Amino acid sequence: MATYFFADTAVLTGRSLRHVLRSPDTIITTAIMPIAMMLLFVFVLGGAIDTGQPPGTDSYVNYLLPGILLITIASGIAYTAVRLFTDLSGGIVERFQSMPIVRSSVLWAHVLTSVVANAVSLIVVVGVAVLMGFRASTGVLEWLAAAAILILFTLALTWIAVIPGLTAKSVDGASAFSYPLIFLPFISSAFVPTESMPGPVRAFAENQPVTSIVNTIRTLFAGKPVGTDIWVAMTWCIGTLVVAYAFAMVSYRRKIA
Repeated sequence: MATYFFADTAVLTGRSLRHVLRSPDTIITTAIMPIAMMLLFVFVLGGAIDTGQPPGTDSYVNYLLPGILLITIASGIAYTAVRLFTDLSGGIVERFQSMPIVRSSVLWAHVLTSVVANAVSLIVVVGVAVLMGFRASTGVLEWLAAAAILILFTLALTWIAVIPGLTAKSVDGASAFSYPLIFLPFISSAFVPTESMPGPVRAFAENQPVTSIVNTIRTLFAGKPVGTDIWVAMTWCIGTLVVAYAFAMVSYRRKIA
């Protein structure tokens, strides 16, 4: 059964990736907004933002980048919901179900496509950040740890995206869920330290998942000890992934029943 699952998922993932390659504007669009935000914050607003670090454009790029990467992922997963909704409304999924394939491979193909597409967008954003002065004082292991957290975060948000992709009544409804996820980094330590926020806002910012994930990636890029933040970040990512996966599979079974 496992052999069939991997084979079916590989074939269907190849199909989804070909669709993305035929429409590369989705990856470009995903990267443009975070890059524009990065340019705005660094070159327009960065001089007025006190992050507790030495003043200068370079230091704020380093501070800002982890949050921008999470916004990039939150923007990209909307396309997963849209692609899945399009397959369902176009009857493609029903055709797949009439074939001798593992049913869950349809969803996993969309999820893996999301991981690959978002990885490309993240590389583009990091490349622009390097041109803007971003420098990481880190080694290979720290880069791998940061990449693992970003992949886990992508998987968690993608499985969340699967749910509206299965249940939405329109394309706009399938993609609209991503707006709160894009907004969430703004109420975190992504752009300014949480110490500068009013009491209730600070309490929310310090106890929501984005802050621990941003702090962990920022610390890894700086080559410093991550402390307990990495375990909090991993717990949020894995917990969200497990819950979203469970709800997505329930929605999928109801949809194809």
